[in-house]
Amino acid sequence: MKRIMLVFGTRPEAIKMCPLVKELKKRNCFKVIVCVTGQHRQMLTPVLNTFGVVPDYDLSIMKDGQTLFDITTSILEKIKPVLETVIPDICLVHGDTSTTFATALACFYLRIPVGHVEAGLRTYNIESPYPEEFNRQAVGIISKFNFAPTEMAREHLQKEGKNPESIFVTGNTVIDAMQHTVVEDYHHPELSWAADSRMIFITAHRRENLGQPMHNMFRAIRRVLEEHKDVKAIYPIHMNPTVRKAAKEELDGCDRIHIIEPLDVFDCHNFEARCFLCLTDSGGIQEECPSYGKPVLVMRDTTERPEGVAAGTLKLVGTSEKSIYYWFTRLLDNEEDYKKMAHATNPYGDGHSCERIADILEKRI
Repeated sequence: MKRIMLVFGTRPEAIKMCPLVKELKKRNCFKVIVCVTGQHRQMLTPVLNTFGVVPDYDLSIMKDGQTLFDITTSILEKIKPVLETVIPDICLVHGDTSTTFATALACFYLRIPVGHVEAGLRTYNIESPYPEEFNRQAVGIISKFNFAPTEMAREHLQKEGKNPESIFVTGNTVIDAMQHTVVEDYHHPELSWAADSRMIFITAHRRENLGQPMHNMFRAIRRVLEEHKDVKAIYPIHMNPTVRKAAKEELDGCDRIHIIEPLDVFDCHNFEARCFLCLTDSGGIQEECPSYGKPVLVMRDTTERPEGVAAGTLKLVGTSEKSIYYWFTRLLDNEEDYKKMAHATNPYGDGHSCERIADILEKRI
């Protein structure tokens, strides 16, 4: 029986890896071991509970004010004995987090094969997103199996010289996750508050947007909300104190936005499914909202998900107050523009990505 170890540590990783854990555990040919790093402690546990995934190992690395140095060195030190105990036939990591990079590096040092889920996303700007673009490129050098979500991701990997036989287009596992979470009979007090309006779902937390870009975002959002009395916004705010400080300075006193504590994955997906449109600097939401027919304005200067831009489900609006204000207003006021984005085809998968990955591992390990 082959030993497959999955390592993840943040909320977005958990959302996309837990469905894969469950699929792999259906296969009698695998012994599945789950290790979490706890990079996002408070935001990780609710996702695990939603999917009923119980880790075999928990590195519990999170501490107040942790830096990229803290995360990387702590994972390297704590995961070494776990890997030496388990000796997996393959270790699966996801995407582009510091957990992903540090785990892949540890596996490389111990000669353990790495499978990279959501491989091949690129901006080719090492500063944006930071440090994620470096992380995913570095993991791409190490990985033996590359599970690319789209044909464009495959093309990136091939151009970088990866063995074509190591690349598999599977779709994105986040679409699989949504099969478990979105329900028709869903109620929440915040949705009741916004029921008489067009509800805007907002997320904003990226490291490279801290400072002036984030202030620009919040100022633009406030202006639009104050000009459109039929619009309300819900913003589940990140735990980062710098984000919270900026939100308080720019959005305090605006009665058309509710800033709430982070939502678990079940609530988050159901909010996305019921919003009018989404403003975000997140990665995963760029894949999720289009599945519900919801336009996404991406408040970043680059995106590693250009397929969504090409398909018309995403609009890259940058971080200037002027641009965000313009595009937010345009989608609210121009029904034709809104419909074009809402009816565009989501390029990120069909809900069977985990099955494809498990099938490949059955045949190839």
